[in-house]
Amino acid sequence: MRQEEQIIRTEYSELMQKSFIDYAMSVIVARALPDVRDGLKPVQRRTLYDMYELGIRYDKPYRKSARIVGDTMGKYHPHGDSSIYGALVVLAQDFKMGMPLVDGHGNFGSIEGDGAAAMRYTEARLQKITQEAYLSDLDKDVVDFVPNFDETEKEPEVLPVKVPNLLINGSEGIAVGMTTNIPPHNFGEVIDGVIAYMKNPDINTEQMMQYIPGPDFPTGGIVANKDELLAVYSTGTGKIKIRGKVEVEQGKGGRERLVITEIPYPMIGANIGKFLNDVYSLVETKKTNDIVDITNQSSKEGIRIVLELRKGADAENLKNLLYKKTKLEDTFGVNMLAVAEGRPETMGIVPMIRHHVNFQYELATRKYQTLLAKELDKKEIQEGLIKATDVIDLIIEILRGSKNVKDARACLTEGITDNIAFKSAQSKKDAAKLRFTERQTTAILEMRLQKLIGLELEALMKEHEQTLKNIARYEDILGSRSVMAKVIIKELEGYKKEYSHPRKTVIDNLEEAVVEEKKIEEMDVVFLMDRFGYAKTIDTATYERNKEAADTENRYVLTCKNTDKICIFTNTGQLHLLKVLDLPFGKFRDKGTPIDNISNYDSSTENFIYIMNLAAISNTKVIFGTKNAMLKVVDGVEFDVSKRTTAATKLNDGDEVIFVKAFSMEETLVMQSEKDFFLRIDASTIPEKKKGAVGVRGMKLGAGDALTAIYLLSAGEEQSVEVKGKEVALHRLHVANRDTKGTKK
Repeated sequence: MRQEEQIIRTEYSELMQKSFIDYAMSVIVARALPDVRDGLKPVQRRTLYDMYELGIRYDKPYRKSARIVGDTMGKYHPHGDSSIYGALVVLAQDFKMGMPLVDGHGNFGSIEGDGAAAMRYTEARLQKITQEAYLSDLDKDVVDFVPNFDETEKEPEVLPVKVPNLLINGSEGIAVGMTTNIPPHNFGEVIDGVIAYMKNPDINTEQMMQYIPGPDFPTGGIVANKDELLAVYSTGTGKIKIRGKVEVEQGKGGRERLVITEIPYPMIGANIGKFLNDVYSLVETKKTNDIVDITNQSSKEGIRIVLELRKGADAENLKNLLYKKTKLEDTFGVNMLAVAEGRPETMGIVPMIRHHVNFQYELATRKYQTLLAKELDKKEIQEGLIKATDVIDLIIEILRGSKNVKDARACLTEGITDNIAFKSAQSKKDAAKLRFTERQTTAILEMRLQKLIGLELEALMKEHEQTLKNIARYEDILGSRSVMAKVIIKELEGYKKEYSHPRKTVIDNLEEAVVEEKKIEEMDVVFLMDRFGYAKTIDTATYERNKEAADTENRYVLTCKNTDKICIFTNTGQLHLLKVLDLPFGKFRDKGTPIDNISNYDSSTENFIYIMNLAAISNTKVIFGTKNAMLKVVDGVEFDVSKRTTAATKLNDGDEVIFVKAFSMEETLVMQSEKDFFLRIDASTIPEKKKGAVGVRGMKLGAGDALTAIYLLSAGEEQSVEVKGKEVALHRLHVANRDTKGTKK
């Protein structure tokens, strides 16, 4: 008889919610984010551990990367060979890592974005620092081992890393709903910072930055906002502005050349090619005529990008232009997020070091507990052997008189002499007093006769003395946190002495790059923006030839000067100013550029309400209307500001702008609500306010009602709207007082 099916009914939304949370936490903890203790993501940790298990040490021959990847995937990381090999490659790249952990042999990619060769061609082995400071104490029970994915192997939950790897090498990763981006730092400076914290756990961020002044990128460069780093390292979030290093060299015939010898860290990879294209664009768009030629002479010795300049060129101004218009000055967005105690946490530099130091104390405690237990075992055996040498004749008599090992063992441990033949009653009496431990008895029974030689006995005594010294030392370390701290500090100082290197990145406060732009010939252009937010400018003649298509296909069409600015008013009450010169100028059928890319407008959080050129708006009045029927008039000159973004009006909580327009006082204004109330008022009754004011109430709204539209009517203008299938003639509505309820339609 077929067993009936069991159908489990469950709420779909609950199942999806639980499944997504499980998936998200798995990505966060087990894939994308590093552990604050060893600074490694799971794939990095598993790859290094697998290399350690395979015996691919720094002083052994290289092994094929494919072997490492296959072994790691089969034993510990069942997520595909490309992710494992990608992690292995990054661990070997000295232009990405502050301290590479893998010694790569073969093509492991380049700083210019060239990919590594296939894993079947490249070889790798552990770096010396990795073996000594990351993997050396795995045999001393310093970390917990957990089952692998199929429970056929054991893997370390975390590697016993003795240096603050998370700061030394940094980390980047995208999880679900969160990202991490930690810059690399100088090895020696970070060690100094850890030692300073161990000596003074109450150290603050400002004091810590005397030891760790900022990031140290492997590509060098110059950090330009030194004064902002304190806030970044206090909160764990912020922006680091970094510039490439540019030198001026004298060329032939009195010409100068700009030579870029260091690049911003975010430029590594494909962004070097993008930088070269951006420089070409500056020349093509006539932003500069000073560059005659550009060559990329970079090699394995380092970066060298050469810009040949025309005779008499202003090298300093061109340098500022490169900082301003290309990625030669870039921003590194810091988000120091790591998994701490099983959950993701954003932390400043001091909490991060605190977690590391606590981990070091835990490692040291477990290490010396293990070593102490081993020494105590040795002490027990050594004492048994020393004691046995004193009564060796009796022990030999016991062994010769025993019929089997069991009888001999019983005599040595418990003094049982019943089944043993002794030569004399005194021997039997002495044997009955023996009380060796089980471990001592095993050592005595396995002892070779050569141990009875005088020199061997002397060596045993010396070994016992050393064991007692070791026990005393280990107990001293375990019994005093300050003694343990000294041991950890001494080890850190040893690593610093052997592996520290000079700082590559300069940290300074640099002034904003200012470019002296050439005088631009003023001309009339037509601004076009389609419904998707793509904008461009064309000349007036082109517009006249394509007027019908331009007016039909675009949401905003307005004539302005190429030296003018465009005012973008949004529903959030913001005004974004956009230079017309920043817009692409070209053919009518060119696509244009998204407004988001060249202004602070954010299409994901705000909507266009009104667009007009600044020159025109400065000579008129502007009326604002909101969803909650707040009205005001603002003089257009208030919007002529230097900021790219400013508040155009103040809004109450829950309110938003629905109407902005330039107007004259002779017009009338009609408000329409969601519940189909209409109110027509004279525009002259709306008071003029500053842009920072809320305004006055234009219409009394009932409970739950809000404005949906506002219309401006010129004298004699006829306009109608449809409401529930009926036409409402706005020009026939009675002109009433402001702040009244209006008429229901």
